[in-house]
Amino acid sequence: MQQTIIDRIDQVAENVVSLVLRGARGPLAPWEPGAHIDLALPNWLTRQYSLCGDPADRDVYRVAIRYERLSRGGSEYVHRFLRQGRTLDVSLPRNHFPLLPAPEYLFLAGGIGITPILPMLRAAVEAEIPASLVYLGRSAETMPFVGELRALAGERVRTVATEQQDRPDLAALGSALAPGALVYCCGPSPLVASAEAAFPAGRFHSERFQPEDKSFAPNTPFEVECARSGRTYQVPSDESLLDTLVHAGRPVASGCREGVCGSCELTVLAGEPEHRDDIGAPAGRMYACVSRALTPRLVVDL
Repeated sequence: MQQTIIDRIDQVAENVVSLVLRGARGPLAPWEPGAHIDLALPNWLTRQYSLCGDPADRDVYRVAIRYERLSRGGSEYVHRFLRQGRTLDVSLPRNHFPLLPAPEYLFLAGGIGITPILPMLRAAVEAEIPASLVYLGRSAETMPFVGELRALAGERVRTVATEQQDRPDLAALGSALAPGALVYCCGPSPLVASAEAAFPAGRFHSERFQPEDKSFAPNTPFEVECARSGRTYQVPSDESLLDTLVHAGRPVASGCREGVCGSCELTVLAGEPEHRDDIGAPAGRMYACVSRALTPRLVVDL
């Protein structure tokens, strides 16, 4: 973990604040567009937020948090109780949404989904790669960073206030793209689903804040061996691997518990995991909060 101090809290849109977090012990760990951090809140909750500042500035991280009416305690605490000068622990950055090289980019963002997209647009502009952004929000007042985006990319930024304007024709946007162009999308599930249907899979990259609805076979019990300790535990059908390990005194970092943040990643040494995450676990890895086993036994590096 890295220790930071809240340098500034800014109201950047209706029900959205940004936190500027300064490293308490010098420069913070480097990051690239698309990365996020775990923020350890003083109310014992850990939440994940995309970094939306400038990767070249190692002195501070910036995140933005929208107040959710049905908050599980994270956004409500940030908006109601956090104050400038407070010390907060944050994780090293993780990136499951990297910006890949391309001759052109189309960025699509909905609401707070602008947070990982903003540094991507900045990177493209600085590299002089053609890039455009379509940014949707309920109204202009609910859309953070519009002024910053327009200062960065001018007319290449198109904002759509959906209460007054029609939603963009995604197929038409796709037909205007150059060969090899990549599309990056982040926002509410309906936007991501529509974009996913409109663009070729090989050229489309997205990040979701909530897991996609999926169906799996009924849970079955399995056994997990922790290779470093030599201990073996039974994972019942009504409990996750993460909870079994935590209850057994083998703590694993966790955040979203929905398979979207990656904080509970484990290395699998033997057996075949059943991947239920929304990230796309790399070979030999699994996310303990949602994923289970296709074999009767797993061996993990723990």
